Amino acid sequence: MAGGWAMVPILICSAIALAIVLERWWTLRRKAVLPPGLGDEVRAWARTGKLDPRHLETLAAGSPLGELLASALAVRNRPRELIKERIEDTGRHVVHRMERYLSTLGTIALIGPLLGLFGTVIGLIRMFMEVMAGGIGDPAKMAGGIGEALICTASGLTVAIPAYVLHRYFRSRVAGYCVQMEKQATALLDELTLSPTPVVAPARPRRTAAPSAG
Repeated sequence: MAGGWAMVPILICSAIALAIVLERWWTLRRKAVLPPGLGDEVRAWARTGKLDPRHLETLAAGSPLGELLASALAVRNRPRELIKERIEDTGRHVVHRMERYLSTLGTIALIGPLLGLFGTVIGLIRMFMEVMAGGIGDPAKMAGGIGEALICTASGLTVAIPAYVLHRYFRSRVAGYCVQMEKQATALLDELTLSPTPVVAPARPRRTAAPSAG
């Protein structure tokens, strides 16, 4: 209340930012995105060739990495370039979902100081209007306007700074996950398309019969 009505949008932004941080913190857990041992298990499945559509649906629904690997297994009998294109297409959708709400968090980090500055301007304007109406004989009115301005500024920065730090943190976490998923997808792609080269024994020279003495 001491910050005036300009505090309302700042409080709304803080509530939205807190909800996004909690949701992304839970969604972007490492074991939820990159389940331990999943890549090795999927490559073992690929070697056996015993994969049915229901199995692939379960794999895709389990985690973002599972969805990426399942997209490659779904076209495992196609040429390498087609499998690679399917992995890239699926990867774009997976990354988009992992970055969900992060743009909103970045927007809150951007507009937080602006909302605080807006409240500061409103407080100063109210102070000067009261001074114009009643003169400078009442210091309490000036102190109230200055206090309102400072509260709004501090509140805007309090919301913006953590939002910016966490926005950068989640973006870097998603980027790290993308590198790990790309490594697992490449390993599966090699498993599906590259067959071991048979080892050919060197040919032995033929023995030629010694010429008989004539």
